[in-house]
Amino acid sequence: VHAGTGSSFGALFRVTTFGESHGGGVGCVIDGCPPRIPLSEADMQVELDRRRPGQSRITTPRKETDTCRIVSGISEGMTTGTSIAVLVPNTDQRGHDYREMSLAYRPSHADATYDFKYGVRSVQGGGRSSARETIGRVAAGAVAKKLLKMKSGTEVVAYVSQVHKVVLPDGVVDNDIVTLDQVESNIVRCPDPEYAEKMIDAIDCVRVRGDSVGGVVTCILRNVPRGLGSPVFDKLEAELAKAMMSLPATKGFEIGSGFSGTFMTGSEHNDEFYMDEHGRIRTRTNRSGGIQGGISNGETITMRIAFKPTSTIAKKQNTVTRDKHETELLARGRHDPCVVPRAVPMVEAMAALVVVDQLMLHYAQCELLPINPDLQEPLSVGLLA
Repeated sequence: VHAGTGSSFGALFRVTTFGESHGGGVGCVIDGCPPRIPLSEADMQVELDRRRPGQSRITTPRKETDTCRIVSGISEGMTTGTSIAVLVPNTDQRGHDYREMSLAYRPSHADATYDFKYGVRSVQGGGRSSARETIGRVAAGAVAKKLLKMKSGTEVVAYVSQVHKVVLPDGVVDNDIVTLDQVESNIVRCPDPEYAEKMIDAIDCVRVRGDSVGGVVTCILRNVPRGLGSPVFDKLEAELAKAMMSLPATKGFEIGSGFSGTFMTGSEHNDEFYMDEHGRIRTRTNRSGGIQGGISNGETITMRIAFKPTSTIAKKQNTVTRDKHETELLARGRHDPCVVPRAVPMVEAMAALVVVDQLMLHYAQCELLPINPDLQEPLSVGLLA
């Protein structure tokens, strides 16, 4: 049991994030990373650039380069097996934008609940509730992605599948072949150009009115080794759900058929087994979403994460002050009219952190001694064709 204050995640590959939106900087400490892995700041910067603010008109106008610096755990370009510390300075803070929020609570934000819990809070930028906290997650996720690719060929790809009422229909995107380049081909990160334009228009429509909208991010994991996850409390989908629901603004999680599976019968929903041309047990359908009994079955893991509309909007709203008087609030500051385009790399990072941690746990328990070759596969071979 890890007792603490909620800033650490993972068992063997463990990440602790630190810092606040308007403090000196943010970052993370990664414990448990294997030694002798080639790693540089450039590996992390690629992912941080996808997450950073000010990318386009549909994201927050805050200007941050989010340039990372690795301050420990690397020697001559290789991981040493000791703690990896990563720091990203804040350079564009505007604390005066939060003067009104120091007096009154933003509706649906964490302002009130932080006061309820701690009796004090960091007003500027929302403190630890700010999405800048996720910089540490994305930096650590870059390391996790690299480990997964090296060890098992696992790929993590996420994309925007819904913005407000614009929903990408099932089957428009082929999850078996969709690429990062397709996702990154437009500012909303939807791999279908036609629906990407509709989503951008939907965000622009509310942005000019000072309002916000939510949406859905779809995440897929290909070439996930079989056997990851544990029965009962530590099921793989439970770990993924916790990871995704720990991200700011998340309100829902589905895996495989999700809630739509409730409209099916067992005979319609079951994924029947068959033997493929390589002599491997496969499923003809994937309504389970790549996980059965809490354990990965080798098929593609598919999940969807719902994000609410951004809480801080440029519209007058009714609220209450810290000294318990009803009032009206017109919030200032720089905020995303829709969080989902920048949430894509955050979702990928959390998915990678879960799977690499489960990979290490599985290896420690189930591959310490020789495997049963009749039923098990080595982690680094036997990838799906």
